[in-house]
Amino acid sequence: MNSSKMQKPDVTCDVAIIGAGTAGLSAERSARRSGAKTILIDEYFAGTTCASIGCMPSKLLLAAAKAAHSVSRAPLFGVNPKTLTVDGTAVMERVRNLRDAFVTSARKSIEDLPQDARIKGRAKFISADTLEIDGGFLRAKAIVIATGSFPGIPKTFADLPNILTNENVFELADLPDSLAVIGAGPLGLELAQAFARLGVDVCVFDEGDTIAALKDDAVAKSLRTLLEMEFPLHLGTKVNASRSGENIELVWSGRSNGKKIFSHVLVAAGRPPNLVNLGLENTGLELDEHGTPKFDRQTMRCGSANIFLAGDCDADVPVLHEASAEGAIAGNNAAKLPYASPSRRSTPLAITFTDPHSASIGKPCDDAAIVGAVDFSDQGRAKVEGRNAGLLRIYADSRGNLTGASLAVPEGEHLAHLLAWAIEMKHTAMQLLEMPIYHPTYEEGLRTALRQICDRIEISFAADRDAGLSPGV
Repeated sequence: MNSSKMQKPDVTCDVAIIGAGTAGLSAERSARRSGAKTILIDEYFAGTTCASIGCMPSKLLLAAAKAAHSVSRAPLFGVNPKTLTVDGTAVMERVRNLRDAFVTSARKSIEDLPQDARIKGRAKFISADTLEIDGGFLRAKAIVIATGSFPGIPKTFADLPNILTNENVFELADLPDSLAVIGAGPLGLELAQAFARLGVDVCVFDEGDTIAALKDDAVAKSLRTLLEMEFPLHLGTKVNASRSGENIELVWSGRSNGKKIFSHVLVAAGRPPNLVNLGLENTGLELDEHGTPKFDRQTMRCGSANIFLAGDCDADVPVLHEASAEGAIAGNNAAKLPYASPSRRSTPLAITFTDPHSASIGKPCDDAAIVGAVDFSDQGRAKVEGRNAGLLRIYADSRGNLTGASLAVPEGEHLAHLLAWAIEMKHTAMQLLEMPIYHPTYEEGLRTALRQICDRIEISFAADRDAGLSPGV
């Protein structure tokens, strides 16, 4: 079979995978390792979202912003740079050059597949086990849908000039003069702060009240305070847009009101599942109110059908390591049908790479949780680095078992991993306090929060004893 076009009208395989992104590649590997004959289908084979338009180019832009921000703050330490100049063309060129290298690496894993194990084309369900691909037909014992997501653009921005999404923002030849960011989620805030630190006039807007997908109000408030030192953040506002020459005029109302002209608008208001024109109506699958197939998170199977979902197209947890895990679960179960074994999902972990980093780990805080907190404005290592700001909150149950955490603190990505691992290993606050922590490090901040949890558990146990109850009841 030629990978560029399907020649035979009737091709069969054990497992067909639609989509060659992170989830699709993981599903293909998993199914093949389980002994299945696999075929990977993609319209472009352009590389993964992470490498081409997501994680990696955004972090490259953030790295440039970090360098500029470090120079601007040098006088705090008695270091006086002569001038700070940002060459926007050079910044964006480096982003693209290294991005392209990451994409090349991602594509290599596709090119290593045999020619008859990949088809370039658009797939559409004809039935639950048959796909039409550019006029040919493929029948599979099981099918994994891993088609990813796409940037949603509200109608008010649809026909305006200079509208950016994560799919074209990194193609800018130079930095924009001014930028309105629609959406205060992880992507919107990361890029907003990056462009602001590179000298762009930035404003962020969101109709909702949540920032960086944080569910802990105290941590979200701390992060918002820090971000608003760098750019305006308008939450609870509705935005209308109109053309103003080659620019865009925004008028907003709600919790704040205003009007301003921007050279560019970055829409980061969410990425819906990419399921349009896939022919799901021909599968018999049960769909939710958004048109996404209902599925089991432990098996990734859609009901009792031989169809599986994996990655961003399931609208569940849009982060790379979850997409990879879902692909592995889906591919393995697709290969082993009629048996679909449930897999235990790992501790939830989501990180936003603003400065400070923010993260949500494990279960959200509830009324029953015992909470330990530390304000990083007084944390030793943070003071040394001139980064003493932010909040960390750790949650535990009445026995001290760690259940979750939320944070917006310097180097938070590392603390988030430590906490996720501790929760995954079922450690208690008391056990984590016994672990070695070097001085002076950001990790020392954990001790303050953990000690608060232990103190509160001891108080609770003492109160139970005084009341004649068993501890923890």
